[in-house]
Amino acid sequence: METIKGIIDRFEEDIVVVEVNGVTQDFKKSIFPKNAEPGDFVEIRDSQATILKNETEKRRKEIEELMNELWED
Repeated sequence: METIKGIIDRFEEDIVVVEVNGVTQDFKKSIFPKNAEPGDFVEIRDSQATILKNETEKRRKEIEELMNELWED
């Protein structure tokens, strides 16, 4: 089975919407860890999702830096 990497976009009842290469895909919420949240970078393999904590943190820092640059006087 292939490995899919993407970013959690949102939760909709029993579905998790994940952005994969600019396209959203729906997955069953039951395959995700309970602590998953929008913005988390995830890897989905063999019907099991794993949060990639290092990648998630790296992306959050990049976004924070971009936001700080935008709002500088």
